[in-house]
Amino acid sequence: MAPRRGNREGSISRRKDGLWQGAVTLEDGTRKYLYGGSREEIRRKVGAALHSIDVGTMSESRGITVADFLDQWLGEVVKPNVRPWTFKGYEVHVRLHLKPTIGKVKLDKLTPLHVHQLLNGKIAGGLSPRSVRYIRGTLRTALNQAVHWGLISRNAASLVASPRVEQYEIQPFTPDEARSFLAAIKGDRLEALYSVALTMGLRQGEALGLEWQDVDLELGYLRINKQLQRHDGNFQLVPTKTATSRRTLALPASIVRSLRDHRLRQADERRASGPLPGGWDLVFTTDRGRPIDGTVVSHHFHDVLESAGLPQRRFHDLRHSCATLLLVQGVSPRVVMDVLGHSQIALTMNTYSHVIPELKRDAAQRMEELIGDRER
Repeated sequence: MAPRRGNREGSISRRKDGLWQGAVTLEDGTRKYLYGGSREEIRRKVGAALHSIDVGTMSESRGITVADFLDQWLGEVVKPNVRPWTFKGYEVHVRLHLKPTIGKVKLDKLTPLHVHQLLNGKIAGGLSPRSVRYIRGTLRTALNQAVHWGLISRNAASLVASPRVEQYEIQPFTPDEARSFLAAIKGDRLEALYSVALTMGLRQGEALGLEWQDVDLELGYLRINKQLQRHDGNFQLVPTKTATSRRTLALPASIVRSLRDHRLRQADERRASGPLPGGWDLVFTTDRGRPIDGTVVSHHFHDVLESAGLPQRRFHDLRHSCATLLLVQGVSPRVVMDVLGHSQIALTMNTYSHVIPELKRDAAQRMEELIGDRER
């Protein structure tokens, strides 16, 4: 006869609906049930649960509300592992949107219907589909952790579709518009900033986070390895989000000249304003040597567009303009990918698919030039 399984060994069985179920006995004698799609998955979950019981870290979800869990998740998982700016985004979603609506629901009683009603309510309240999509993403990430901890058996947010988000239509400069824009910023205090963003495809945070040690005007290159962020009113330099965002780019000769002129102007300003505050050595600063707020730059950018008679667009469209202009000139998509710091070439081509028809026409014309004479 097979030996009888002890209380602490756990058990595994398959339910009539095909779902696999595991159970372990907690210290207080109650049974905790775990669910999964295969015996192997449940075996791993039961093993992890038994280990958690042994080391005293096993959690029990009964009685825990969604609000209690989200607070624990923010403090124990999110805050120690993400940047302050990222944590702030999660915290705002939890505080303003998740806790007021589903916070009182018991964690193990949260259903896809609760989540569906949450999302619909946010849309009806005037939030954009994109914002509601981010809120769902925060809840889904948190509940994944609850599943991992064995507090719940399924992620209710994963079972609810995100609101459909209309893809933002990028508005890159045409070559004529790019020339008009460069003419409009000639002599402007931020001329070099706009020129670098347009010709090098830098994100706003990357451009504002450039330090002079990252720029070599003799060899003509710059390194992108950090970005400027503002958190709780304080500026800080943080690493770029991904490894592919860290890159070294060659500078066009005109940009080298623009940066030389900018450095001379900045030196004059610093002599007038005194020592640098806080030890900043940024390439683009206020006239007193302080970091520039991205919102201030965006407002100034819109003023420049208006004065130049150009259609309004986002500062980020300077980055899109760089990619589009390079592709139209026949630069390899792989090179454009590296310039932008994209992680995959598919991202580059999907983002700039509007350029593909023109590239195809150019390819057809080049083929005609190659073989056309043979057919005459």
